[in-house]
Parts: sequence; structure tokens; C-alpha cells
Amino acid sequence: MKLGILSTSPRNYSTSRLRKAAEDRGHKVKVLNTLRFSIELEEGEPDLHFRSKQLSEYDAVLPRIGASITYFGTAVVRQFEQMDVYTPNTAAGISNSRDKLRSLQILSRHDIGIPHTTFVRDRADVLPAIERIGGAPVIIKILEGTQGVGVILADSTKVAEAIIETLQTAKQNVLIQQFIKESKGTDIRAFVVGDQVIAAMRRRATGDEFRSNVHRGGTTEAVTLDEHTAQIAVRAAQIMGLRVAGVDILESDNGPLIMEVNSSPGLEGIENATKLDIAGSIVDYIAQQVNFPEIDLRQRLTVSKGFGVADIVIPEGSELVGKPISKSLWDRDLTVLNLHRGTTIISNPKSTRVLEAGDKVLCYGRLDNMRDLAEKKPKRKRRIKPKKLTDVGGLEQG
Repeated sequence: MKLGILSTSPRNYSTSRLRKAAEDRGHKVKVLNTLRFSIELEEGEPDLHFRSKQLSEYDAVLPRIGASITYFGTAVVRQFEQMDVYTPNTAAGISNSRDKLRSLQILSRHDIGIPHTTFVRDRADVLPAIERIGGAPVIIKILEGTQGVGVILADSTKVAEAIIETLQTAKQNVLIQQFIKESKGTDIRAFVVGDQVIAAMRRRATGDEFRSNVHRGGTTEAVTLDEHTAQIAVRAAQIMGLRVAGVDILESDNGPLIMEVNSSPGLEGIENATKLDIAGSIVDYIAQQVNFPEIDLRQRLTVSKGFGVADIVIPEGSELVGKPISKSLWDRDLTVLNLHRGTTIISNPKSTRVLEAGDKVLCYGRLDNMRDLAEKKPKRKRRIKPKKLTDVGGLEQG
């Protein structure tokens, strides 16, 4: 395999380890400075130049895109995708994970725990937002911070309001997030490769620091995740479009909460904590997948007029309930890509699987045939929270 590592820091620990792991396995590998690419666009011939010369053939690339070059870096990764060069992390996945708001928006529609988070712009909305997430203390985050930079703990509502106003004046978009007190300055970094967690470590903040990042002096220890937490970490990475990811998890009283999904996780901390060859596992995975580059369904399927992909929810009382897929959806020339039942996702379900009320099926086929099955969109049920009773002086009563 000929592997390109996209990185502007060839001497960085992670980059060096990945290069050595590939060389030790007999692969050809080169570290390619992401900023030295030129993207060439011609009809039917997407191409790349590197250092002003046409790029040679690569079987796969591994993006290590820094936050400061996200836009150009993801454009380069996207071009490799158009050239059918395998990458474990898609350009869309990297972009989604890099934006804290966008990543939480994507995760929020799935059955995956996340800290209660709000995003506001008007000053008048700040105090109601803080109250909705449970009041101070709260965590304030800028949208594109890394390694704990731009993450602030506000002990009181007044302090939070002042910090948010200051950041917004500096043209920074900020999130207000629930503070998970029971995590006690610790979190878990689960390292996902493919469809499994290959290693995990608990990070613990030191002294008065509440951020557990290794770059902020946090300590680490290897941990073994229970199956439920490991599955959540893998699902979070896959939903984001990442096959190599560091998933940061808070341990709350209500179960694991996904705090962040990192598309370029560092290797030094987790390799030192677990004594495992993480770099080697990544290279082995890429070598196994290299002949199967992922494609963007939206690009490939829209070229067939009248065909597409859609989610269909099977309602109670539907004529499809109790029938196998072969006698319900196949009869309508619809191919079922996966079936979502409760918290379980069944990929490429068998034709004999019987449909149940509440099933959500992802289908490919003629759009007209799918429209006939779509039920009217139900109104969203709003969660009603009990209001606090206050007297004239603002003190809680009862």
C-alpha cells in the first residue's frame, strides 16, 4: 500500500508514529504537507498537484488536519475522495467534528447522550438559556477551540454573562453547556478505529484545573469500557463520518455523555497510558479498507432521475406491520440499507425480517414509491419543565 499522511508537522509525535508503523509493515509512506497541494478541477478529471508537480498515485491518505487549516485541509481531503483514494475520515466528517455546535446538532437527533447545550446570540437570551440548562456553574466554549483552549468554567450567572458578552464582542461564537458536577474533572477518551474501540483512557485534571486535557497537565490511566459505552463511542464516530476518532465521554449520573468527537486525535497520551500500538492498528485498518473507498451517496445516487435515499417510519396500524421485508418493501422495488429499531441499528437486514410498528427503514429506490409510504409528520412533543415559584424578592418558595 502507498499511504500519504496529510500533515504540516512531520516531526509531531503522532505523525512520526504513524509513518514508522506503516514503514515497519512494509508499506510505502510519505508525509505530505497539506498546504502544498493545488486542487485541479477539469471536466471528468479531478486531480491534485503537490509542490507544483502532478501528484503520483496513492492508495490511501490519512488526514491529520489542524484546526487552523480546516477549510483548505478538508478541500484537499474532498479532492482525494473525488479521485477515489481511500480516506478513513471524510472531509464532511472532519468539518462536522471541528465545529462544536454542528457536531452536537448532528448527535442530538440520535439516541446518544450529550450534555444539555444552548447557543444564543442576543444578550437578552443569555440568562434564560443558563436557567434552561440548570443554572450556574456552566461551561462556556468557543466553537472551534482545541486541547481545552476556549473552554471556561463560570461559577456564577453574572460571571457567565460577562464572559459571554466579552467573547461575543470579540466576534466569537460561544456555546453554553451544562456542567456535569459528578464527573469531577475527569473524562474518558475512547479511541475508535473502524467499528471498535481499540483503547481507552481516563483523563484527570490536576490541582484547581477542571479541564482534563493532557496538554493542560491532566494525568491519564488506561481503562476498559463496558460494552454499552464502547458502542456509544463507535456510533458517535460513525454518525460524524469518521473511522478514526477520539471520542471524549463524560461519566454522568444519567450514563455516558458524548462531549466531543475528535477527527485528529493525538497518539502520545493514549499510547503512553495503554502501552498499545495505536498507530499500528490505524495503519492495519487502512490497509484492510484501501480497496473500498467510501462514497458520498448524495453525489452518486442523484444522477439517477427519480431515485434517491429516504427514511421511512412504519406507523402503528400500517399494512407493512407483521410482513417480512421481501413481501412489503421489495415488492415496491425498494432496497433496505438499514433498519433502526429502538436503539439497535441493523445494517443490510435479511429479506425475511418482519417489520414492526415504530421501525425506521433507510431505503433506496424510486422516490414516488417511497412517498406513498411516508406518513404525515407528527408534531414534536415539547418537554415541559416545572417552573420555580418566586416571591417579589426573587427568593424560591417551598
